[in-house]
Amino acid sequence: MSETPPNFTPRQTDRWLDPGPTNAQVIYILYLAGLVIGISGIVGIILAYINRGKAGGFVESHYTWLIRTFWIGLLYALVSLVLMMVFIGFILMFAVAVWFIVRCILGLQALGRGEPIKNPESWLI
Repeated sequence: MSETPPNFTPRQTDRWLDPGPTNAQVIYILYLAGLVIGISGIVGIILAYINRGKAGGFVESHYTWLIRTFWIGLLYALVSLVLMMVFIGFILMFAVAVWFIVRCILGLQALGRGEPIKNPESWLI
């Protein structure tokens, strides 16, 4: 009953959900879109948690990097939000956005070259 028909080929869009480089690339893009459309970042972190530990190889470092980018970015953003009462928070929020974008771009570049993230546990860049 659960056998696949002999002529069955998966749809092209199904592959981006599978753990691997394409999925990690989609998550990076969801994160960047999350700066404008907040919900896409949440979809990205869910995908990262679902696929972490399943991809193997160099992509695993990207999933660690992606998960840490989300949570550390959220922490930095919350601290900046609190500090907006003292005006410095506005400057810090801008710095957090730049930090977030840079981490996503560096991750996309490494992924495109087929390289792991050198220090996925880093709090900085």
